[in-house]
Amino acid sequence: MAFFEGNNMTGGYGNGPDIINSCSVNVERGEIVSILGPNGAGKSTAMRAMLGLLNLKSGKIIINGKDISKLSPQDRVKEGISFVPQTKNVFTGMTVEENLEMGAFLINSDFKFVLDEIYELFPILKEKRSQLVGELSGGQRQQVALGRALMIKPSVLMLDEPTAGVSPIVMDELFDHIIKVKKTNVAILMVEQNAKQALNISDRGYVLVTGENRYSGTGKELLNDPRVRSSFLGG
Repeated sequence: MAFFEGNNMTGGYGNGPDIINSCSVNVERGEIVSILGPNGAGKSTAMRAMLGLLNLKSGKIIINGKDISKLSPQDRVKEGISFVPQTKNVFTGMTVEENLEMGAFLINSDFKFVLDEIYELFPILKEKRSQLVGELSGGQRQQVALGRALMIKPSVLMLDEPTAGVSPIVMDELFDHIIKVKKTNVAILMVEQNAKQALNISDRGYVLVTGENRYSGTGKELLNDPRVRSSFLGG
């Protein structure tokens, strides 16, 4: 049994059609797992289902052996799951430090030591801690979003398109930061359009097509799989 699992998930939004069908995804602590596939494949939907933002018709969500399928998103966060959405993931009118402090809403004790850990992980945030987030570059904003998600010291970090809209150089930088987070023994589940680059840093990956598992394997296996290469990696 993996640390965090979505098993045989089937469901969609409201009364609409099912977007994921018997889809299964899992991740261990200290591991990066990517969910890949064409647009409309159900990648983000699978992740949202695991976070509780989607009512499943069938399937189970399990963290550390505990079934959390019936828990609200807020209660899943209390179980140690942190989520960084693709958009609207920072407060632009607040400073870097204020954004990070907003991430500590579940911490009852003094969180200064956590703040220090975040600044160690993302040195640029310490340098710019008094600056408004709206004045930062796209890559720096994403670091704020990552840092804020880590303030609750999660065991699972879920990232929805973390490199969307940033330049290739910034993308490499963000992936370096994601690897650093992995080394702190966090389980990282990531939906990513930049499939080749994502697989390069991923321990494992899943390729979804029309809401179903089509291929899975280590990052290396998927990169070298001729079917995956021709369909999703541009040859």
